[in-house]
Amino acid sequence: MVGAVQEGIVREMNGGFEVMSGYDRSSMAPKQQQMREEESKWYEEEIDDDLKLCYALNSVLHRGASKYQEIALIDTKHFGKALIIDGKMQSTEVDEFIYHESLIHPPLLFHPNPKTVFIMGGGEGSAAREVLRHNTIHRVVMCDIDQEVVDFCRTYLTVNWDAFASDKLCLIINDARAELEKSREKFDVIVGDLADPVEGGPCYQLYTKSFYQHIVKPKLNDRGVFVTQAGPAGVLTHKEVFSSIYNTLRHVFKYVKAYTAHVPSFADTWGWVMASDYPFSLNAQHINERIKERIDGELVYLSGESLISSTILNKSVYQSLLNETHVYTEDDARFIYGHGRARCA
Repeated sequence: MVGAVQEGIVREMNGGFEVMSGYDRSSMAPKQQQMREEESKWYEEEIDDDLKLCYALNSVLHRGASKYQEIALIDTKHFGKALIIDGKMQSTEVDEFIYHESLIHPPLLFHPNPKTVFIMGGGEGSAAREVLRHNTIHRVVMCDIDQEVVDFCRTYLTVNWDAFASDKLCLIINDARAELEKSREKFDVIVGDLADPVEGGPCYQLYTKSFYQHIVKPKLNDRGVFVTQAGPAGVLTHKEVFSSIYNTLRHVFKYVKAYTAHVPSFADTWGWVMASDYPFSLNAQHINERIKERIDGELVYLSGESLISSTILNKSVYQSLLNETHVYTEDDARFIYGHGRARCA
């Protein structure tokens, strides 16, 4: 890890991070100075016009920018080190296992014998790390559009160093849509570890019906499974994109399974959606048997029982998914709201 940035305020500037010169301490009384310093050591993420999430900071460890997005690694008091991309929390070292175990292990466990996996996005390396824990896996292709993000994460996220060094991992820097489209290879599991669909960004095109129908589905082997992260899935937030992604996949695949988990650092329930032309028919006992047989080491979050229970949605969300009519298209998309702002004295 690199050291903290120079003393000053780090704030959002045109969607990015900018180091500001510190306030003039010489004109402040000691008590005022202490109060001002305490107030400034926060990372803020804007959720809505009148709602923000705030995380107390120790420091900003690193920040940078590529031609695609702003990147920062911050050290928070409550959640440890956190990866921020375009002002939005991506993961924290304290609870990232919830998101990544939920994204990766359900589709691989429901597949009878997964050998090949294609990861769209996933530049952080955590999705590949979890895939590589399965002893059936022969090859993992991870395709991320942003070389700078991949290099950043490969350098600073030490927990994923082994995954990046694995000879089973094929890392490709390219647009995932273009890479899948031109690939002659088919895969047992395809994973959408993508950024949330944000207005003006390129990722929303990877949530559309045409993409799922004409590019993803033809690249799946027989009995193949597709899974994607699907955004906030709480009582108040599931209609942003979660219900629409679920409904869009219902128009492409015969069997679609939505499931959720609470991620503390996101301050919300999060959603994922699996899809296949073969039913998801395992029970908790069978899932536990496959976990024991296939996965290296202990899972921290997921078990057969918790996976089955995660597919049982509360009444409000369940009814919304049943009644959803919106289908994602290039001309009619839904977007996640908000950008973040980091400030650190």
